[in-house]
Amino acid sequence: MAPGAARRARRRVRGAPPAGVRARSAEDWWWDRLAPSGSGYHLLQSDSMLLVLPGSGPARARAHRRAARRAQRLRLPGSRATAAKAKPKSAPAPAPAPTPAPQQGPDPGWGDRIPLEILLQIFGLLVAADGPVPFLGRAARVCRRWHEAASQPALWHTVTLSPPLAGRPTKAGAKAEKKLLASLEWFMPNRFSQLQRLTLIHWKSQVHAVLKLVSESCPRLTFLKLSDCHGVTPDTLTGLARACPQLHSLDIQHSTVESTAVVSFLEEVGPRMRKLWLTCSSQTTAILGALLSSCCPQLQLLEPGPCSQVLRLLNLGWLPKPPGRAATPGPGFPSLEELCLAGPTCSFVSDEALGRLLHSSPNLRLLDLRGCARITPAGLRDLPCRELEQLYLGLYGMSDRLTLAKEGSPLLTEKWAHTLRELDLSGQGFSEKDLEQALAAFSGTPGGSQPALCSLNLRGTRVTPGTVSSVISSCPGLRFLNLESCRCLPRGLKRAYRGPEHVQRCLEQLLTSPASPS
Repeated sequence: MAPGAARRARRRVRGAPPAGVRARSAEDWWWDRLAPSGSGYHLLQSDSMLLVLPGSGPARARAHRRAARRAQRLRLPGSRATAAKAKPKSAPAPAPAPTPAPQQGPDPGWGDRIPLEILLQIFGLLVAADGPVPFLGRAARVCRRWHEAASQPALWHTVTLSPPLAGRPTKAGAKAEKKLLASLEWFMPNRFSQLQRLTLIHWKSQVHAVLKLVSESCPRLTFLKLSDCHGVTPDTLTGLARACPQLHSLDIQHSTVESTAVVSFLEEVGPRMRKLWLTCSSQTTAILGALLSSCCPQLQLLEPGPCSQVLRLLNLGWLPKPPGRAATPGPGFPSLEELCLAGPTCSFVSDEALGRLLHSSPNLRLLDLRGCARITPAGLRDLPCRELEQLYLGLYGMSDRLTLAKEGSPLLTEKWAHTLRELDLSGQGFSEKDLEQALAAFSGTPGGSQPALCSLNLRGTRVTPGTVSSVISSCPGLRFLNLESCRCLPRGLKRAYRGPEHVQRCLEQLLTSPASPS
């Protein structure tokens, strides 16, 4: 044999694998390079990525799975390998292969290992921050454990439902509403059994069917909001009030709802009604009449925004009807703490209507009657509240067209001088002597204690320099004083003073300036 041929034969022998060991494939070489044996890393391969992860898991899990699937295919009847084995062969049967080590199944992932209780707490935090939709729908598609957690009715406490084509033409919007309604027929009994707060937005034709499903499947409902919805009938709201014994709040702002439907709902809900949001319109008078007839004695809120124990009827053109001769006053609002009837134009609210509203409200703290020119000091004196803190009686831009009372302001301060913190008398027509007697009440508080007055608005009144000096000296906590357009004050002092320093500077100027008005 030639020397070159001998050397090549020795190389082949030296590089050949030992007997009984199969040759390593290119795939095995690649996996060993990525995660060498004993390195503490293992590989996980998905459809779009390959991860090299630390840990004690199998280094070649995917290779083992492939080998197991390949062996299973070889054992299936009808396969090529089975047909080849069925043919008689003259060669002796090969020696049995060594028994492979037990294969470890694929790691199901960390999501399946989280206890259901912990997963519910995590989902609950996300739902509280962003709502259940669309998070719970997406989370249910991750795995079976997440689907089980996302399906718990305890996570569906607050839901907002709006058709996807709300801004499209009428036909497209109606079709979208019917499609969503078909889904809700399954969703309501399976997910919304513990629903507490529901908001419906942009429902035009199917709001009656949706509310009927709610009355059948959501007995724990406490709050209902209808925004830009149409077609709400009295039977719909009344049936909902009967089927949901915990319902106590209704928001129908910016929705077309007849006053008869709201009145029927309020009469059915009765004493459990707590909060009601309305959009001021020509139909509001009927609703207010129902409230004054004591259908909801525990009402705490009636306004266009969230607050507590308040009754706000801002910018409302309310013309209250006089009660009949045999009409008896209802229970009123015993828990009322704030009443606001302010408006930019002249209001028709009289002393009699105000007395019907507040005859059983001893805890009233704030009373805003700006623009209510028909309210008199005598009517305010008869109110049952004894600790009023904020009183606003300003008349802005209308005093020239009205015949205003010139006497009666001492009736206000004599009753509430010990508790008033803010007083607004701007635009009122009280005389100089009447205002002097009224503001003198702040210098004689019972027990020698300092008055609580910190804001005083006397814009456009006939207050005199001596009266202003006396009230500043008697109220050391005064932080705001408005003296704009006060005709009896010297020139240079008719402005608003903000802050204790500026108020004291006003006092110094009053003491040093001539007494004659400009």
